[in-house]
Amino acid sequence: MDRARPVAAVTGATGFLGRPLVQALDACGYQVRILARRDPVDARWQDLALEVVPGGLGDAGALARLVSGAAVIVHAAGLVKAGRDQDLFAVNRDGTARLADAVRRHGATARLVLVSSLAARAPHLSAYAASKAAGEAAVIAALPPDQWLILRPTAIYGPGDRELLPFFQIARRGLMPMLGRPEARLTLLHVEDAAAMIASLAGDAPPGRIHALADGRPEGYGWTDVAAAMGAALGRPLRRLPIPVPALALLALGVSAIARATGRPAAMSPAKIREIAHPDWSIGADELPPAGMTIAKTQLTEGFRQTVEWYRVKNLLY
Repeated sequence: MDRARPVAAVTGATGFLGRPLVQALDACGYQVRILARRDPVDARWQDLALEVVPGGLGDAGALARLVSGAAVIVHAAGLVKAGRDQDLFAVNRDGTARLADAVRRHGATARLVLVSSLAARAPHLSAYAASKAAGEAAVIAALPPDQWLILRPTAIYGPGDRELLPFFQIARRGLMPMLGRPEARLTLLHVEDAAAMIASLAGDAPPGRIHALADGRPEGYGWTDVAAAMGAALGRPLRRLPIPVPALALLALGVSAIARATGRPAAMSPAKIREIAHPDWSIGADELPPAGMTIAKTQLTEGFRQTVEWYRVKNLLY
């Protein structure tokens, strides 16, 4: 452990985004300290001198130990889907509020970097979006502006992601489901680029601001663009399959009912359909970080190719 390096404390380190984020923070010169319920095992971390604080977001003592002496705290823990809406708020709002309180009490001048979501821009769409917006509000209420920075990544994908898996499974059969309006704009961000951006901004971006993160196309992609990139990654052309949102929402109701009966999070829900079919996830220039502070290296087709390769290794493209 190198005490000469500033400490970056991280929640959600063992998650899809958290794993590359730990690496990116180390590469930026931080001594990384993580909050984990059990000793983490990740081959990518074998050369890193990690400090592990046992515990979770509900453990006040663990949170105090996590933030004490840290220069930055990157809160990447969060819940994307759950069997009940209140579970989303328990993690994304209440867990965030407890961490912000720990920073206020024990973090001295540490900066809390909240990894939120672009969905927080439209909290009316879903409980997930509302819970992320509530987490942002909790941070702003607890800390002075010079102690917080909120980052809103758009949809993050890449090797390890399962949220886009249903689309790729359908695309493997030569079809590309297209939801909502043909002119809808989607934004995407490769997980490695997301991690690098967050690590870079954590200590360098001006505090007290909310920034959205996307790849080199913040103006977004059309469904046709996404279909072309998916087809190239799969090595086959895709036929577009427009699906009326009401029909898919009806199917999602059935899937959600089955999920509630089994006590598992639904892979598809009416709320998630509303998020995907939202007509405009483009990002304006005023929402982006200062020019030159973030660079997305991964083109969409290459990112999808990496994702497909991971799906195939895991035998998920059936």
